[in-house]
Amino acid sequence: MQKIRGSRLYLLFMMFFGLGYVALADSPEVLTAEVVQTNLDYTWTLIAAAMVFFMQAGFAMLEIGFTRVKNAGNAVMKNVMDFCVGMLVYSAVGYAFMFGTGGVIGSSNFFLDGLTGWDWTFFLFQAMFAATAATIMAGAIAERTKFSSYLVASIVLTAIIYPLYGHWVWANGGWLKALGFTDFAGSAVVHSVGGWFALAGAIMVGPRIGKFVCKRATAIPGHNIPMAALGVFILFFGWFGFNAGSVTKGISDIGPIAVNTCIAGSAGGVAAMIFSYYIFKKMDIGMTLNGILAGLVAITAGCASMPTWAAFVVGIIGGVLVVSSVLFFDRIGVDDAVGAVSVHGVTGTWGTLAAGIFFSDRMFDFHVIGIQILGSVVAFIMGFGGGLIILYILKKTMGLRVRREEELEGLDMAEHGSVAYPEFQPKSELSIILSVKK
Repeated sequence: MQKIRGSRLYLLFMMFFGLGYVALADSPEVLTAEVVQTNLDYTWTLIAAAMVFFMQAGFAMLEIGFTRVKNAGNAVMKNVMDFCVGMLVYSAVGYAFMFGTGGVIGSSNFFLDGLTGWDWTFFLFQAMFAATAATIMAGAIAERTKFSSYLVASIVLTAIIYPLYGHWVWANGGWLKALGFTDFAGSAVVHSVGGWFALAGAIMVGPRIGKFVCKRATAIPGHNIPMAALGVFILFFGWFGFNAGSVTKGISDIGPIAVNTCIAGSAGGVAAMIFSYYIFKKMDIGMTLNGILAGLVAITAGCASMPTWAAFVVGIIGGVLVVSSVLFFDRIGVDDAVGAVSVHGVTGTWGTLAAGIFFSDRMFDFHVIGIQILGSVVAFIMGFGGGLIILYILKKTMGLRVRREEELEGLDMAEHGSVAYPEFQPKSELSIILSVKK
C-alpha cells in the first residue's frame, strides 16, 4: 500500500513538472535562441567583469611582494582605495566622458543617468578596466609617496585622462576609432596610458633613498617573492576575463582569444627567463614574472585580430623588451619599484604596434601600422603629458613625497599608524641609523 501511494505521488509530481515544462516551452521569452543568447552575453560579461575585478588582488600581491615589509600595509591601502574611489568617480563622470554621446568627449549619462538594460552590465565591465588603469601607478611610485597625493592623482586619471583617451578609441564617434585604430582590449587605452602616467609619477616623485649610489642602480629586493608570484598567477587568471570578456558576448570567438592570451603570456615568461640568464648568468625570478605580464599586456590589443603564431612572436618580444626596459630605466635614473612602466607603458606600446603589424586581414600594411603609431603617440601624450601636469600641480600644492624620516621608517607607520606584520617587524633603517648615532 505504501509503495502504491508513493508511486501515485511520483506520477502526480511528474505530471505537474511536465505541465510546467510545456508551459515554459510555450513561452517565447524563455526558449527563443535570441533570448538565450542575450542571457548568455549578460552572464559571460558579468563573469568576465568579476575576473577583472579579481586582478586588483593580483596587483596588490605583486606590489607587496616586490617591495619591503615596512610598506606592505601602504600597498594594500593604495590598491584597495584606488578601486573604491575610482569606482565612485568613474560612475559619476568617467563613464559619461568615455561612452557618453559626443565627438571629442562624452556628454551624457553622468551619474549613470539614462542607463537601461545592457548598459548596466557594460558599465560594470568598463569600470573594472578603469580600476586597472588607475592601479598601475601604485607600484611605480611605491615606498616614498604620500598616500593622499596618490589618491588625488588616481582620481584625476580615472575621471578625466583615461576616459578621454578611451572615448577616442572605443566610443562611437571617437576619432581614433574612425581612423581604424585597433586596440581590442586595451594595450593602449588601459596599459599604455596607465604606464606612461606611472612614468610621470616616478620622475616627479624621484628615486627611493638608497636606490642610486654613485649614479649606479642598487637593487632593493622585495620581501616576499612567493606573494609576488601569487599576484602574477591571479593577474594571468584575470586576463582571460580581460581579453575574452571584451567580446561582451558568449560566442565561439572567446576561445581563440583566450588561447592567444595564454600563449603570449607563457612566451613572455620563457623569453624573459632566457634573456635574463643571458644578461645576469642567472634565471632572474622577478624578470621572469614581469615577462609573463609583459606578454599578456602585449597581446591585449591584437588578441582578437591576429593568428596564433603571431601570439608567440608578440609574447617573446614582450618578454625580451621588458627586461631591456627595466635595465634602461635604471640606467637613466628612473626608480620604478616593480617595473610597472616597463610592463605596461613599454610593452603596451609594443602590443599596440603589433596589433597593426600582425592584423589578420591586412598584415604588414604600412597604413594600418601608421594608424597604430599615431594612436600610440597620442596615448603617450595623454598618459605622460597629462601625468606631468597633474603631478606637478600636486607637488607644488599637497606635496608628493613623504619626509626622509618617514620613508626610512616605512609608510605603514608614517601614513597609516600601523604595520602589516605586527608580529614580525624588523628594525627600520631609521632606527638602525639612530642607534648607531647614539
